[in-house]
Order: sequence, then C-alpha cells, then structure tokens
Amino acid sequence: MEALSPFNRLLGIKGESADRGRVVLVLPVRGDFVGDPQRPALHGGVLSSLIDTAGGAAAWSALATDESVSTVDLHVDYLEPAGLGAPLRAEAVLIRKGNRVCHVRISVTQAGVLVAEGRGVYNIHRKRRDGTERPSAEDAEGTEKRKTGRDE
Repeated sequence: MEALSPFNRLLGIKGESADRGRVVLVLPVRGDFVGDPQRPALHGGVLSSLIDTAGGAAAWSALATDESVSTVDLHVDYLEPAGLGAPLRAEAVLIRKGNRVCHVRISVTQAGVLVAEGRGVYNIHRKRRDGTERPSAEDAEGTEKRKTGRDE
C-alpha cells in the first residue's frame, strides 16, 4: 500500500489484507499525529486520511484493469478520541459498485475500540483504447454546461 502513494508512505499506512471489495489497512501512530496535546488525541485529519485511503483501495479492488477511482464524497463520524499507543486499523467494505461510482463503508478501530466510521463515494474513471482517460459523467456534464451556458 505504501509503495503506491508518497502520501501513504509519509503517514506509514500498511496493507494488512485485501480481497475483492474488502481491504484492511493499519497505521502505526506517532507523536506527530497528535492534534490535541492536552488529551493527547490524534488529529482528525489522520483518521480521515486513513478512511479515505482504505475506502479508495476497497473500491479499486473491484475495478477492471482499465478503471481507476477518485474520491467524490467522504463522510466521517468521529466516535471516540484515538490516542497514542495501539495502531489504527481501518476495514473498508465495498457496498455497491455502480456504472459511475462505488460506495464504501469504513470502520477504524484502535485496540478493538471503534474510534471512527466513514462512508465514501468514489468516481470510476475508464481509459479509452488509446490509453487516455475518458471523461467521467460528471466531467462530461460540466463540459456541456460550459458549452451551452445551461444548467439542465
């Protein structure tokens, strides 16, 4: 997992397991992840980054070879403060792969305690036969709106 993205390497995200539509990632916590030094509690951005990465990986695991994904929407519920100590573990499960988007649910635990849950929507991009990327449905709609000046 960390080999695919410099950002994942920076955070230290590791892959634990991956199957079609299901991914488990682990993130060892570090002192520089603390957002509230009085508790100390980890910064929410660390958890949301882990959630987004796990969700994208679960969506990606169900794609054809000519497809890729990008995040369209991400919702995170912070349930308990995550702290220093045990690693964070994110389990992402693909709920639905449609024609244009994938829906994924993600749970993050620390030492067996559920600390955050997320829901992600990931846009599916398909490559043309010549290797260039086709515009997504959202891109095509935006192009049409710019051409006509209409928002229909």
